[in-house]
Formats: sequence, structure tokens, C-alpha cells
Amino acid sequence: MTNFKKMKLWEICTFDRRFNGVEKEKQKVINKFKHISASKLKEYQNDVSGEVRLLSTGNFEGYTKYNKQDKNINCGEVITIPTGGTANLKYHKGYFVDSGNILLTSSIVNLKYVYYYLTKINEIIQGFFRGAGVQHPSMPDILELDISIPAMEVQNEIVEVLDKFTELEAELEAELEARTKQYEYYFENLINFDHENNKFKLEDIVENVPNIKWSEEKENTEYLYVDLSSVDRTSNNIIETVKITKNIAPSRAQQIIKTNDIIFGTTRPLLKRISFVTEEYNNQICSTGYCVLRVNKKIANPKYIYYLLQKDSFYQYVESVQSGSAYPAISDKLVKSFNIKLPNLSEQDYIVSILDKFSSLVNDIKEGLPAEIELRRKQYEYYRNKLLTFE
Repeated sequence: MTNFKKMKLWEICTFDRRFNGVEKEKQKVINKFKHISASKLKEYQNDVSGEVRLLSTGNFEGYTKYNKQDKNINCGEVITIPTGGTANLKYHKGYFVDSGNILLTSSIVNLKYVYYYLTKINEIIQGFFRGAGVQHPSMPDILELDISIPAMEVQNEIVEVLDKFTELEAELEAELEARTKQYEYYFENLINFDHENNKFKLEDIVENVPNIKWSEEKENTEYLYVDLSSVDRTSNNIIETVKITKNIAPSRAQQIIKTNDIIFGTTRPLLKRISFVTEEYNNQICSTGYCVLRVNKKIANPKYIYYLLQKDSFYQYVESVQSGSAYPAISDKLVKSFNIKLPNLSEQDYIVSILDKFSSLVNDIKEGLPAEIELRRKQYEYYRNKLLTFE
């Protein structure tokens, strides 16, 4: 069993202000730090390579360049407790600009150990945030929190172990962000041709998709139906279908989608409901909320058109022509009036082959890395709770 002693938070940490309802002998030393408003913090230029951390009360994470003329820059090792909102605690060592936080320091314990301990009991701290509107921390209660303090060498060892878990999680998140940016770079540069001699409207390269003749369908026949909630707007994949029967089918015109069709959500189109129909969803019924684009393969590669319609220029066009304020929409005719420029088919095929590889890689990462990050986070919490539990 590790030897330790229980100490109150006020016994091991000093704060940057006095609190009402707390005896002065519990706050013999008050730290000196500069604070600015949240609006002032937002004025700082965010630079990931900066040396100065921008400490907000929320989830915002930012850095800025060091400027010795800036009188708002502090330097030190601190734990932050928001003055309002939720118990979103942070740790930092070095230069920083603070907005809206109570700052804790210590000269008698490893402050990062205290930070990890406080995150372990975060739910208790959250219970001390009170108020009908914006909640504020009851500092007299928080100062009385019991903290288990082992020997300094044990504190240091615990911090070293937990740091490794947090560093690994940060590396995984950075990998996910890097691969996503890499895909976006190639996407923007490959789908960025200026083909003056190959201008088309979408209507010039798509085939007519006939409506279903319900009178020819049998009563009570069951069909799979792709509705407006079927497309995942992160991956652009159709993720589910619903079952309908002929006798309860919507009265408006319906269409049957085929492999390699593109379906684009025309209701609230800026939500970017767009998907490429894979063989799995061949011959299924599509919601009237989609425009079905069946590309003539003699003119264009359907997957190239699918990638092209994900560019900002298409959605800028959609925004300019959609109608309705409460429930905006765009007609199929207007979708098909969009002007495009195409390289020749062989170039389209080549570009699609590259983007498919990057898309597959990024999607694998987007599925795999978040799961890996979540696993590492659970491992971190497990070891944190084990390491910081003393009996």
C-alpha cells in the first residue's frame, strides 16, 4: 500500500483571488496574474506554432506568438477552473493569456499530479457549479476538497505514466487531422481544372430517370426506401433504408435508383445530403427529397461528377438559387442547370482512381482512429483511477 496523506486543496494550492466565505488563513498567499475578457481573447491571432497558450473557459484550444510588449501574457504553471459554465479544468506550464478562469499554483506538490487528481473527481467538482442561468463554482466547497498526496517520487511517477497516455491520444488526433487535410488538398487540386472547350450543364450529361408507375405494382408489396435521413453527412454514404409497402407509399412521384447514380438532397440542400449509389442499394426506391443524377458514361465518369458536386462552388450556386426561408429547397431543374467543366474521360478516370484511394484511406482512418482514440481514453481513465486511488 502506498503511503499517502489527505490534504485539503487550500493546503496544497494557492489561488489568484480571494473568495467570499473562505477564512483568510486559508488564503494567506494570493497569486498575481493578468486576465482579459473573452472577446479580447478572440482577438488574438491563432497560430498552432505559437508559444503562448490562449486559455478560455470552454473547449477552445489556441496558441499565439509571443510578444514581449504584450502586458496580458503570463508565465507559470497553473490549473484553471472556469469562473462560469462547467468544470472544464485545464493544465498549462509556460506562457499563457487567460480569460475567465480561476488559476491555481503550488510549490509543495507536483501540480500536474493535482490536475490529474482533480480530473478524476471532476463529477464532484461539477456538483459545486450552481446557478439557474450560467453556473458558477462554489469555491468554499472546492477549497475543502480532500486530495490524496503520496510521496513526491510517487507523484512524479504517476504523472509520467498518465502523460504517456495523453500524448498518445494527442498523436492519434493529430494523425487523423493530417490525413484529412491531405485528402482535402488533393481533392481541391485535382478537381480544379479549367476546361474552356468542355463546358456543360449537368442536364447535358445526365439521363432521364423515369418515375415509378405505381399502378403496375402489386398491392402490399414491400420495398426498401432511401429517405432523407438515410445519408450520413460525414461519410456521404447511404447508411440505412426503411421498408414501405405499395399501399402506404407516398403519393408523389418516386424513382428507382441504380448503381452509380448520384442522389442529391434538394430539401434543405445546404445540409449536403449527397451520396454515390453502390451496388448494395441498386433498384431501391428513392425519396422525392432527392434529385437523382444518372450520368451518361459516354460523356463523364459518374464518380468524377460525384466528387465535383462536393466542391464549394456547387453549394454556392445552390445557396444562390434555392427558395423558401423556413424550409428551403431547390428544384431538380435548377440542380441540373449547374455549369461544369470536364477534362476528357481518361483524365476523369485517373483523377477518380486517385481520389478513391485517398477517400478510402481517410474513411478507414476516420472509422479506425476515433475507435482507437476512445480505447486509449478509456485506458487512460482506467489507469488514472487506479493510480489515484489510495487505500
